[in-house]
Amino acid sequence: AQPSGSSSSSSTEVASRFIREARAAIKIRSEHVVRIYDVASLESGAPYIVMEYLQGQDLDQLVASRGALPTDEAVDHVLQACEALGEAHALGIVHRDLKPANLFLTTTGTGVPIVKVLDFGISKLANTAGDMSMTSTQAVMGSPLYMSPEQMRSTRDADARSDIWAIGVILYELISAKTPFVGDTMTQVCAAILQDVPVRLASLRKDMPAGLDRVVFKCLEKRPSDRYSSVADLCNALAPFTPAGGQEAARRT
Repeated sequence: AQPSGSSSSSSTEVASRFIREARAAIKIRSEHVVRIYDVASLESGAPYIVMEYLQGQDLDQLVASRGALPTDEAVDHVLQACEALGEAHALGIVHRDLKPANLFLTTTGTGVPIVKVLDFGISKLANTAGDMSMTSTQAVMGSPLYMSPEQMRSTRDADARSDIWAIGVILYELISAKTPFVGDTMTQVCAAILQDVPVRLASLRKDMPAGLDRVVFKCLEKRPSDRYSSVADLCNALAPFTPAGGQEAARRT
């Protein structure tokens, strides 16, 4: 794959993001991250990445075609993504752009369904001073529907708990086929994320397992300190709501 852009400045930024994605993802060895085989540049100077070829569909496409998923399936997809995030966070890497379109459902060589996390292009290495130019207070990066309140205010302040927020939004959407915060404009979406309390999942799904609603809403606490402190804590909370295979994934985070 190669990046493209319409102007010198935009091309430079796209290329920079392209390289950041490769360098971040290549450090993560989890089977739930798309494999990067090579990153280099053409004679023209344009960078390129050689990555694993995936067949399947992302979770955004899955929900669009099937609607709300069974709760145990939704939780299992999220737990697989969390296994990748747990390793990324341990390396000091925060994804900052988690959304269903960046979670790809494919299969292993033996046909077992597996979720892979894509696009570490705006990921941030924690405590890296050189990242400041890309994470200034004015910079807004990510997909608004899945951004935490603190990321809305300043991308620089987005830490691992912002990824936990995004996982909460994703799980809410997989279970209900709706996003928890909506608006007709970017301003309305931002205001909803900063101020509103979403509709309880239990009122949207009559078959919601007792307690799962509470786990999702803890991810969606406005203050980062009120959310799960780590992906491992979130996985432990989700483990009872998925089959044994998902519980094994939770134990590995």
